Amino acid sequence: MGFIMKGAPYGSQDTPIYSVDMEDGVLGKANNNGTIVINSKLKDPKQIQEVIDHETEHIIQMRDGRLDYDKENVYWEGKTIPRSSIEEGAKDLPWEKEVYNKTKK
Repeated sequence: MGFIMKGAPYGSQDTPIYSVDMEDGVLGKANNNGTIVINSKLKDPKQIQEVIDHETEHIIQMRDGRLDYDKENVYWEGKTIPRSSIEEGAKDLPWEKEVYNKTKK
């Protein structure tokens, strides 16, 4: 039987984060395989952390079963939304609105 130690002297991050070349205007992406990618052109540590915080919230939405996607659709809280009908990353999308409200960015 395992146990959890309290007060570990280090942080815990179970979401792999990769810095990759991304198209202009895209800062980061939460993948439904549990990873986060951030744009390798980002250099400001504060901005990088803001992107990681934002994308981590999407990872939580996916882990909770509320958000998913494939090449054609986004699935949000049981609804199927064709990707062709939305602007990816738009702040008024319900999953984005929720994250922006939580992160205030």
